[in-house]
Amino acid sequence: MTAPLDPTLQPPPKTGALALTTYQLTKRFGAFTALDHVDIEVRPGTVHALLGENGAGKSTLVKAIVGYHLPDEGAVLIDGREHAITSPVVARELGIGMVYQHFTVVPGMTVAENLLLAKGQLPAVIPWKQVRAELEAFMSTTPFQLDLDARPVDLSAGEKQKLEILKQLYLQPRLLILDEPTSVLTPQEADEVLGALRDRAHAGDVSVIMISHKFREVMEVADDVSVLRRGKLMGSHRVADTTPRLLGAEMMGQAESANSGAAMGTIGQELERTAQPLDAAERLRIEALSVDGDRGERAVRDFTLSVKAGEIVGVAGVSGNGQRELMEALVGQRDRAGGQVFVAGEAYRATRAQNQRLNVRSLPEEPLRNASVGDLSVAMNIGLRRFDQAPAARGGWLRGGVLRQQARELIATYGIKTQGENAPIRSLSGGNVQRAVLARELDGQVDVLLVANPVFGLDFAAVAEIHSRIMAVRNAGGAVLLISEDLDELLKLADRIVVMSEGQVVHGCDARDADRHVLGSFMGGHHHGPHDHGAHQEAA
Repeated sequence: MTAPLDPTLQPPPKTGALALTTYQLTKRFGAFTALDHVDIEVRPGTVHALLGENGAGKSTLVKAIVGYHLPDEGAVLIDGREHAITSPVVARELGIGMVYQHFTVVPGMTVAENLLLAKGQLPAVIPWKQVRAELEAFMSTTPFQLDLDARPVDLSAGEKQKLEILKQLYLQPRLLILDEPTSVLTPQEADEVLGALRDRAHAGDVSVIMISHKFREVMEVADDVSVLRRGKLMGSHRVADTTPRLLGAEMMGQAESANSGAAMGTIGQELERTAQPLDAAERLRIEALSVDGDRGERAVRDFTLSVKAGEIVGVAGVSGNGQRELMEALVGQRDRAGGQVFVAGEAYRATRAQNQRLNVRSLPEEPLRNASVGDLSVAMNIGLRRFDQAPAARGGWLRGGVLRQQARELIATYGIKTQGENAPIRSLSGGNVQRAVLARELDGQVDVLLVANPVFGLDFAAVAEIHSRIMAVRNAGGAVLLISEDLDELLKLADRIVVMSEGQVVHGCDARDADRHVLGSFMGGHHHGPHDHGAHQEAA
């Protein structure tokens, strides 16, 4: 029997950036193959981006690397050696950390306590003086600073995201995985966070895998990029050797991209924007609107804005600054605490009769939850606007055959993939629910269109199509209010952009003159000073 190894002779745990390889990694959920023999190589000290549409397998891949999902086939190699990563604890011991899309900070604890908690295996009595000194020393080396005594409740969404990253850096990972890390950050914060992590990688301290859907981020920050589609690896490239257009073609599938020029519109083609008369009539006016949030707090404060015929006004802002409550108040899902809304000069209360008479249509966020009845058929959902009007109704009776015929025509026009007009709408994919709601809302004349995050989570083809249909409403003389958390989407579609921060309009500008970083500083709440007044004038 061999003597136990002297612990002093054990090799110290490795530090510094690691090399990671996945070999033929495969994961099935029942009959569905989420990951299909994927080979990816992350070079030590680099930033490796994972691109792909929703459901492409990106999250499944990283969850297999960190031990959340056990692969059905294949292997994960670290520095060339195979490891069975059976749980996130094993992954952590191997030096792999992950920052998830959803926050995991403990709300009642300070930043210092949250950082300490991340370490695990705490002593019964914490020597706070010593720990505090360690944390301050750690903070002095970090790419961004947070107050150690602040509680998450005092932090913005962007600061919470930074805390999630700091928690992982505190564990000194050799590989850091980030799942869409910039979705709650302003452009400045995104540049700061990604730039700092790239610098750490290039210094040899850590390797980084970053899931993103923003081509701009990938091109600016990543060294290498791998594209997944329907669970398969479509290609891996050095970023310097590729372009957003080529990556977009891989994301959509090469075969499809050849005949889907329209779908490629999201990657660089300009949408056709017709010139509108300068003296166009004001179609929508919001005056000093105030709205309360779910907990009775004031979510929207004295919000004033007008939209003319033939104009798209975009509302930019970091998630959670009153956009959802504003939209719900406009479409009648939430009471107003003060202020007024006018459509074509008439006081507007979002009644069904008014919507029909004034041609007001809406595309709210999460259409399955907010704009459709899940158990009703596609035909009935498409008919919700008109089921009680001729020709769908006669003498108080609903004519199902007419509704189904109208639905069949719109299903064909909008390319809605469904098992037929009688299938319940909840059986459709997200993109097809959105198309069905779009078909209903945009059928006929549209004078005012209220839209919130219209393409969230949709594939390229659906994004391009929805964008072009929104632009068509504008070109036909409709007034469009577009609320979006995606600045790229607003810069592409809007004629004017206003920034919403803490429930108020804090800045406004012509979209053609918009500067991403100026918008970002207002989104981040840095809007004190004389510039403010001009912003309000411009916005109104």
